[in-house]
Amino acid sequence: MTATRQSGNASDGGGDARLPWVLRLRHGAEWAGLSAVLAIFRLLSVTTAARLMGKAWRMLAPFNKRHRRALDNLERALPDLSPEQRDAIARAMWDNLGQIAAETLQLDRIVADPDRFDYDVEDVKKAVGDGGAVIVSMHSGNWEVASMGGLACGWEPVGVYKALKNQRTETVLRGLRARLYPGGLLPKGHDTARRLLTMARNGGRIAMLADLQDRRGAVIPFFGRDAYATLFPASIACAAQVPLIACRVVRLPHSRFRIEARVVEFERTGDRRSDAERATRAYHDLFEAWIREHPQQWMWIMRKWR
Repeated sequence: MTATRQSGNASDGGGDARLPWVLRLRHGAEWAGLSAVLAIFRLLSVTTAARLMGKAWRMLAPFNKRHRRALDNLERALPDLSPEQRDAIARAMWDNLGQIAAETLQLDRIVADPDRFDYDVEDVKKAVGDGGAVIVSMHSGNWEVASMGGLACGWEPVGVYKALKNQRTETVLRGLRARLYPGGLLPKGHDTARRLLTMARNGGRIAMLADLQDRRGAVIPFFGRDAYATLFPASIACAAQVPLIACRVVRLPHSRFRIEARVVEFERTGDRRSDAERATRAYHDLFEAWIREHPQQWMWIMRKWR
């Protein structure tokens, strides 16, 4: 459910002209590299491109220092597993991330093929009805297609994201992701929070990833250890008095996906801070249960725990 913000035309670099020349050079190189990979991978089928990128990442990524972080996180979260089992999960995680990278470059083709998706969202559709909702998802399966669940419900999801600094790269990726968020793409921020609250109260469906670390949020238990969590989505849901929905994407063979959604149940007392913390704990409990089902599909490289 991430996306990139609007920016200047990719050919002229937009606001990049105001950046130091070294940064402009780096951004230009990143954009050129992305454009080249995009051109090459679009010569292949979605499934072939994903399989090749997955194998490449599985082979090369363990030499990256983030592999050690993934193993440390797995040891914290799943201490009963052997080192060999945790290493196997980490390598399978890299395979999944490689497939996501390739699939992102062909998002338009993926979302245009309804046979790639199975859904379990009817209960959520009935619970939300004609009202607004806040949907939280996690970095698992292929989170880029999580909003397909909202589209299947007949909604027009609004995406909330963390902006990239390279405006040329953003323009390319935004073009691939835009049709997944017909309600619009908004960057996080104080002004955005006010807009989201108004949207939710007026029947909007707000979608965002909610499993990243946020030191300004709350400390909650996650896999039995203290972890940092954002209160942002739960705060919007509580203030707007709309349902909070948890969604996940499960990867299936051949770049197919199952999208599931559940209403997050928590006590609402009217104390927004306390209610938001309870809601955040509740959907993290659900995230944890989902991750335990498919640990190789979650992004273990993030700095989640204290």
